[in-house]
Amino acid sequence: MTATPQPARRAARKPFDGWRWAGRLTILFLLVFTVLPMAWMVLTSIKTQFAALQYPPQWWPAEPTLANYWRLINPADSTGREFLLYFWNSLFVSLTTTILGVVVAVPAAYAFSRFRFPGRQLLFFAVLVRNMFPAVVFLMPLFLLMRWMGLVNTHGSLILTYLTFGLPLSIWLLKGFFDNIPVQLEQAARIDGATRFQAFLLIVMPLSTPGIIATSIFSFIGAWNEYVYAYTFLSKQDSMTLPVGIQRFFTEFATDWPGLMAATFLMSVPVVVLFLVLQKYFVRALTEGAVKH
Repeated sequence: MTATPQPARRAARKPFDGWRWAGRLTILFLLVFTVLPMAWMVLTSIKTQFAALQYPPQWWPAEPTLANYWRLINPADSTGREFLLYFWNSLFVSLTTTILGVVVAVPAAYAFSRFRFPGRQLLFFAVLVRNMFPAVVFLMPLFLLMRWMGLVNTHGSLILTYLTFGLPLSIWLLKGFFDNIPVQLEQAARIDGATRFQAFLLIVMPLSTPGIIATSIFSFIGAWNEYVYAYTFLSKQDSMTLPVGIQRFFTEFATDWPGLMAATFLMSVPVVVLFLVLQKYFVRALTEGAVKH
């Protein structure tokens, strides 16, 4: 007796999932508006001034060139000397702000997480209130304060200002990471003879490293890209940072679009490199921050 072959069953059609397609279209929309400006920036940076001003615009230049980049990194060129100076100023201000911010935010966040003292909740709320107002609200008071302190046209004015912006967010982020570290680990270390500082240094700090790195990245990016305060506090060319300095590509008679796009691309390189190098810590910090132990 032989078995009669059964006709293949038709695959059941899946019902139309409108939410899934809406999500895909939203992601595609965001990708277009995110990638398109960056692609245009890179392509314009390898064009000549004549090709950049052509109409209708050309996506891919007929004669791509790296002369705009060489002009920016060549110390023998006046534009290169200015760009390298602005780059160094931005790097100094951003790194100093990040280091000082972490040094202050770590013990402050640890204190909010571990100690119970009168007014703790009110003080923590007061720290967060600072970030609820637009930054421009504090522009004039901070400028008058910096002028009174004699810090206008110095990098110290920017570092102090960026710290006032970055510290509340850093403290808030780090407190969440410290809250997720079990107190029992520190208690066990203290039973073994460690002091509170040793328990903090040997137990808490290694476990919170991803959070500290993620907080440092946020602080660095905020200081690196800030424009309004840098434009207000710095008027001397020697002290300008990159967001203000690249305005020199705009002149009264013309705009050097290829040079501006090349400078913008080089300005974004440190942030991209920093994110790629520390990506695993950043992703780990976001994951651990979303899960309560």
